[in-house]
Amino acid sequence: MQFTIPRNVYYGYGAIENITTIPAKRAMVVSDPIMASLGWVDRVKAILEAAGTEVQLFTDVEPDPGRATVAKGTEIMREFGPDVVVGLGGGSAIDAAKAMWVFYELPDITWEEACVIFGLPPLRNRARFIAIASTSGTGTEVGNSAVITDADAKPPVKRFMCDYELTPDVTIVDPELCFTMPPEVTANTGMDVIAHALEAYVSGGANDISDGLAIKALQLTFSWLPAAVSDGSDRTAREKMHNASMLAGMAFNNAGLGINHSLAHQLGSVWGVPHGRANAVVMANVIAYNAGACGERYAEVATALGLAGKDTGELVSGLIDRIFELMTQIGMPKSIAELGISSSSWAESLEVIARNAFEDGCTGDNVRQPTCDDMKDIYVRSHEGLV
Repeated sequence: MQFTIPRNVYYGYGAIENITTIPAKRAMVVSDPIMASLGWVDRVKAILEAAGTEVQLFTDVEPDPGRATVAKGTEIMREFGPDVVVGLGGGSAIDAAKAMWVFYELPDITWEEACVIFGLPPLRNRARFIAIASTSGTGTEVGNSAVITDADAKPPVKRFMCDYELTPDVTIVDPELCFTMPPEVTANTGMDVIAHALEAYVSGGANDISDGLAIKALQLTFSWLPAAVSDGSDRTAREKMHNASMLAGMAFNNAGLGINHSLAHQLGSVWGVPHGRANAVVMANVIAYNAGACGERYAEVATALGLAGKDTGELVSGLIDRIFELMTQIGMPKSIAELGISSSSWAESLEVIARNAFEDGCTGDNVRQPTCDDMKDIYVRSHEGLV
């Protein structure tokens, strides 16, 4: 068996100063316009330059980055020739940086060859990778995958690069970067942490190491997410949620995910629903579907969260109720219908997104193997708010 995490993780306030632990002659920083406007890109640049490193910036990463952005950044990376690549931001920026790194390291690889589940050739022949997380949810800062949107597909679909080669060499988890996250983003990313930890705990690839990380991530999130949403300046809440994201990321990147993410990916790629919010609105029905195969595991989660019940069924129901309670606390919609998707667009796309969810790379790790009709049924029930 194998359990892979970054070689070094620096966490806590001030951790960002550790980006110079990998000596670099040239570093390319990949980020987004928001991080640039908040001054974080300049701060990273200044730290690197003070260490004698020449820096190239790319700050054009959009939410759910597409192939065109990756291609643009890769071209700049090839011209500059960095020996360190820095992904600075949320999941979109770090994933885009990973994808650019792949094509920089492997100039002859095609998109079809790159978007594989374990099968990338060795990286690090030209550069090593540093991830600096600015949101508390995606887990990609400690993870082995990158998600890129294929806008040419009809409807658009998210493609995966997944291999232990993509695990960063150094990860920076500094909660100071999270203070500018608005309440809605904090809530969305927090629900992503719950989805990561829950799916890792019930995945067929779950193990003793991932179990401990997943449970701790869930306990931290249920305890601290409401405070992080209601008061973004709460230093303890921000730190606990940033740590929870890291722990859940380590868990799912080694244990696997499942259909909660398969279903959520389509809501994001077709309608632009933020990933954590998309995970949240299907979560209860995914638990209800999976419980027939792993009810005892969900019951263990409920018990770890301090819930009580006379049997597995009551504990699973209590877990679902507790998730809905948390969603109410943080202002999260509880059904797909509340997301503002038009009824005509939903009806036209349902068959296609159910098929794409069934074919999604996360489906194979689900503890209960669904049919395409099962995926459609979960969508329908989640749309109407039924469990």
